[in-house]
Amino acid sequence: MGTAKDVIRLEKVTKEYAMEKSTFQALREVSLSIKHGEFVSIVGPSGSGKSTLLHMLGCLDVPTSGEVYLGGVPVSNMGGDELAEARNRKIGFVFQAFNLAPTLTVFKNVELPLIIREEDEKKREKIARDRLQAVGLTPKMANMPSQLSGGEKQRVAIARALATDPDIILADEPTGNLDSKSGLEVMNFISALWKRKAITVIVVTHEPLVAAYAERKISIRDGMVEKDARQKPIASFGDIRAK
Repeated sequence: MGTAKDVIRLEKVTKEYAMEKSTFQALREVSLSIKHGEFVSIVGPSGSGKSTLLHMLGCLDVPTSGEVYLGGVPVSNMGGDELAEARNRKIGFVFQAFNLAPTLTVFKNVELPLIIREEDEKKREKIARDRLQAVGLTPKMANMPSQLSGGEKQRVAIARALATDPDIILADEPTGNLDSKSGLEVMNFISALWKRKAITVIVVTHEPLVAAYAERKISIRDGMVEKDARQKPIASFGDIRAK
């Protein structure tokens, strides 16, 4: 699915953190590329480096050495404002904790990244309505986040991530705060979205069932890529039960 275009590429990326008396190497010369339209899962045990890799892929941190290319442009060449703008336009984030603004309505939460981008009011309102319709939450647009279930909150987060029409959806443990049923519903939705829009999806997870939705699984251990393999993605929860 997709083309040969890399949406993001890491070349020999190393990330080190200074400890009190030593240096901790969270990533060790990691090289990988993710192409337009791929659905990729990143898995690994606690402390493997997958969270640090998430920060690199999301351009939330800079490597100690090596280079990250976003849309073919080296991130090291971008200033702070330029990088923030690139993140806002190219990457939609979906977090485990939802990260919804509790004092804003569902509608305003989805509209927020467009307000930050200073889009025209009529345009951003139309986009927010369209995205909420896409996730099936039009009836809840005037609700506050506290009035939603966990699964609904995550669907709002997905709608917000889609608001800027990004190249990449980057999901960090998207089912981590959900019960099993809601988690499967969210993953079924993400899978359907990927197929319908051919958008690039990167999911960082420790759950094998979540990783099974992807067409490519990257396993991280001790800060290095242990395995990078293609797989047949499951289509829905029904596929899991059939196995």
